[in-house]
Amino acid sequence: MRPFRPDKLASVIRNTVGEAIAHNLQDPRVSAMTSVTRVEVSGDLQHAKVYISVMGSETVQSRTLMGLNHARAHIQRILAGRITARQCPRIRFVADDSIKRSARIVQIIKDSLEGDRRAPDGEIGADSFGEIEAESSGDPDVEDTA
Repeated sequence: MRPFRPDKLASVIRNTVGEAIAHNLQDPRVSAMTSVTRVEVSGDLQHAKVYISVMGSETVQSRTLMGLNHARAHIQRILAGRITARQCPRIRFVADDSIKRSARIVQIIKDSLEGDRRAPDGEIGADSFGEIEAESSGDPDVEDTA
């Protein structure tokens, strides 16, 4: 049988750990809003970083990571039964807040667009370029070519 490549093994680990979190863990510390975002496997296939995203507060996230670290041996056993490699990579859970950051960026963009729509008579909002143009036109050192 061909040996696993790191990307193929990472995919198997991501699916297996995701299923284990969703269906096999009974720990109340692990939030139901937990997902595996990505897995990085070392070149020698001995170690794997499992990036976990938890929707909720920092307290919920840290409690979930504690629960997952407590259940690491159980998840490791499930993973060892699923892969056919000679040795099962040692997994380590890492918090990943990329989903939270992207949701926050989307919210900032939506708020900005709503602010622009609320400006009267099609004027640009106070935070936008209209204020910058008004300030720069009064400068005697800047030549206006428009």
